[in-house]
Amino acid sequence: MHVVLFKGNKMGEKITYETIFARSFSRYDQKKLGYGAFLGCLLIALSFCIVFKPYLGPLPVLNMRMSMDVGLNMLRIMDSFSSEKLRGGDISSSMTTIVTETSSSEIEMVEESDTTGTNETISNGTKVINNKNSSQQKEMKTVCHVEESTEFCEMNGDIRVDGKSSTVFMAVDTMVANSSWVIGPYARRGDEEAFKRVTKWSIKSGVDAYEEAPQCDQRHNVPAIIFSTGGYAGNNFHDYTDIVLPLYLTSRQFDGEVKFLITDKNPWWIEKFRNILQKLSRYELVDINKEVNIHCFTSVIVGLKRYPKELKIDPSKSPYSMKELRQFLRSAYSLKKENAINMKDNGGKRRPRLLIVSRKSTRAFTNTNAISGMATRLGYEVVVTEVDSHVARVAEMVNSCDVMMGVHGAGLTNMVFLPENAILIQVIPIGGFEWLAKTDFGEPSKDLNLRYIGYKIKTEESSLIQQYPPDHEVLNDPYAVQKRGWYEFKSIYLQKQNVNLDVDRFRATLLRALELLHQ
Repeated sequence: MHVVLFKGNKMGEKITYETIFARSFSRYDQKKLGYGAFLGCLLIALSFCIVFKPYLGPLPVLNMRMSMDVGLNMLRIMDSFSSEKLRGGDISSSMTTIVTETSSSEIEMVEESDTTGTNETISNGTKVINNKNSSQQKEMKTVCHVEESTEFCEMNGDIRVDGKSSTVFMAVDTMVANSSWVIGPYARRGDEEAFKRVTKWSIKSGVDAYEEAPQCDQRHNVPAIIFSTGGYAGNNFHDYTDIVLPLYLTSRQFDGEVKFLITDKNPWWIEKFRNILQKLSRYELVDINKEVNIHCFTSVIVGLKRYPKELKIDPSKSPYSMKELRQFLRSAYSLKKENAINMKDNGGKRRPRLLIVSRKSTRAFTNTNAISGMATRLGYEVVVTEVDSHVARVAEMVNSCDVMMGVHGAGLTNMVFLPENAILIQVIPIGGFEWLAKTDFGEPSKDLNLRYIGYKIKTEESSLIQQYPPDHEVLNDPYAVQKRGWYEFKSIYLQKQNVNLDVDRFRATLLRALELLHQ
């Protein structure tokens, strides 16, 4: 080794030194000394591990890269239905917790069996445990989804349902961290009024859940779904968009091999939709709030899946579609008519059938006879009826018709029973209803492969002209009323308004429907 010394700006005397170490040992001796030092370090580290081993407990394998804005006690996934289908399996007493970040706003916690003898790989920032012996691999998993209009949890493992305390336990004898979640199993998240009639359920996992979990009284070998028939149940529109359609989305994958645990059970609701419930599940319904027994499963879903829009299934994100839902309903109620009449091929042998949905209270037609007479003169066979809770009878009636018309309201939800290519005519009252009419029935009707016609009434066709002076804001500026809140809007335009159709003006709408039936 050479060292060069400088003094000031003038180069000093150059002195060459041989290192003492180099003088004392040969290259061979230096290499032997390095090996010895390395072995010595290993012996020290091994001694340290042996001495302190009793004080080192088992630690879970964690791969945590959580977004700072997600303050959750248990996993939450904000996503549409991209999660795995539930899988049953045996229970393992030795668990490893793996936490993975699936996207910037998604967190998933997976509890897997002991990874002894496994391979570990990293892919896209997610740790994956591959068991060498797949037959021995046992997975316990809880995934909770929080979406715009719903929240639901999917659970696999030793799951115990206690109806008395409205609690679901994931019984895991392990060092997995405690986690808990409270969920209202009704698919209208964020609606405080609806959730006043929905029981909240607690979901617990981890050591505390294992210690608290009650012993099983009944074990089931099929998955379970916990959902509420509270909320807005009883309103026909909400019956379908909040419960029936979400239940179809959640349970159809099991092809009947699933058990329904119903909270906030309404017997009249069960009776109303008995055909649908029996088509989705082959098992007896359980009124879980009244159960004293502890029901145990290997797969449970708490809550229901749904999409943000009303009466909507997104086929790009789901294996199902609104068209398949309609086929399912046709099968559930043994409906015969598949397609609306084609006047071009009919040769005038049969009149198109028009159903006028009447209402007794609000948003009722006040001149039904005049409407019916005009439609008959145009060539329609007219049926006037008020839909009720006898779904089988209503479904058969609606399915027999080619055109259905009615004022905006829950009764129009029965369009799900119309045949292919039928026509829905929605009469839209005054009050700025256009957005509501489009959202509730206009857009969903297209997904059902129906032809849609909206008829917006004039102020003169509303009964509100008899209740307010001509210059009142209710008649001239409904958006000002809307700004004061939903309840004031509802109390005026939904609950005080009837419709007296101008039959001469409405005649063009029925003629347009006839044109569509000729196409």
